[in-house]
This record gives sequence, structure tokens and C-alpha cells, in this order.
Amino acid sequence: MLKRIDVVGNPNIGVFVLSTDNIAIVPYGLLDEKADIIKEALEVDIIKSSIAGSNLIGSLAVANSKGIVVSQYALDKEVAQFEELGLNVARLPGNYTAVGNIVAANDNGAIASPFLTGEALDVLEETLDVDVQSSSMVGSDIIGSLITVTNKGFLIDKRAPESEVDFATEVFGVEGDVGTVGRGISLVGACTLSNSHGAIVAKDSTGPEMARVEEALGFLDDY
Repeated sequence: MLKRIDVVGNPNIGVFVLSTDNIAIVPYGLLDEKADIIKEALEVDIIKSSIAGSNLIGSLAVANSKGIVVSQYALDKEVAQFEELGLNVARLPGNYTAVGNIVAANDNGAIASPFLTGEALDVLEETLDVDVQSSSMVGSDIIGSLITVTNKGFLIDKRAPESEVDFATEVFGVEGDVGTVGRGISLVGACTLSNSHGAIVAKDSTGPEMARVEEALGFLDDY
């Protein structure tokens, strides 16, 4: 299911919410009616939480069905909550806390910013149980903001050359495409929430943008 809705009051739903194929972790303050929209669109259980006491959950963590890697400043009670969900949980070592902004992952692979240390890459690989490739994309290190990826497809910043689309296809093990949401926003990772069941995009997304999202994330195969 693909929905074009204002969930958090601005286009950056991927900054505030984190989803896998089974759960969506949303801020404590998110209205129940908004949480219900996410639950319906993505076919997930809703988990209300925070990371490092912040509501910027999508920025401060990256997850797949196997695990979740969070900011090094995540609270012990937050880590315990995620462990109770049956996930492998680890804090990302190093100087960078916005894990979700600098890593994109599905159940097959992950792309991480090249400035992450070898220790940080090892933690990502062990916790998410995937091979992690270190690379910039579109001349930028904010990989998680540039890409929204699921186990069925991915959408990447419209400026990505074909070689980088091919690279992402190899890493994630699924096909994808370039595009925008929210009437021209290229940071599709920050402005999209997606999993294998559906996606929520910025409210101002146009019809052609919606069609590109459907195709890139593999939803057309469901029809």
C-alpha cells in the first residue's frame, strides 16, 4: 500500500520513524491516528519509543528484520525495549550518532558512509547480519537520507548515476530506481517510510513521483 500523507507535520517522516517488515518504531508523542496510518500502510506492529531520549528515531538508528544499530547515546531502557522485541541490538561506536542518516540497509546488505571506522562497520555487519559496503553516493556521505530500501526494491536520489544504481542493486540484492518525493525532494530516505508491504511518502508528492515509488519499491508486482 502506498500512501501520501502528512504524518509528522513535515515531509521528513523517515527522520522520525523507523520501520522493518514487522515493526515501526515511532515517537511517544505521535498521535494514535497517525500511528494507525503507519500500521495500516506498512502492515506492522507499532512500537512507541525514543532513542537517546529523542524523537528523531529514524535518524538515530538503522534496522532490518535481524537487528537494530542505534546511537551510542541510546539509553539502557531503550536498548532493553528493542531486545525484548527479539532484535539484536548494538550501539554504533565512534563519533557519529545519526546512524539512520549514514547507513541504508535491508535483509541482504547495507551501504555505509565511508567515514565510519572499521570497528563501526564490524558492529553493523554483526548486528544486522549482512555484508556492509562502505561508499559515498551522489557525492554525499548521508547514505540513509539518500536511499529508502526494502527487501523488494529501493529508491535513490534522482541525481544518482547508473553506476551507483547498479552498485546499490548488487549490495541490496533487489532492483531499484532514482526519483524524488514531495514535489522534487531528492532526499528520499529522509522523506519516505517504507517496507516490503508499503510506503508512506511526503504529502505533496505528485502522481508521477508516486508511480516511480511504486515501481522502484516493487509494489507493481503486487497488483
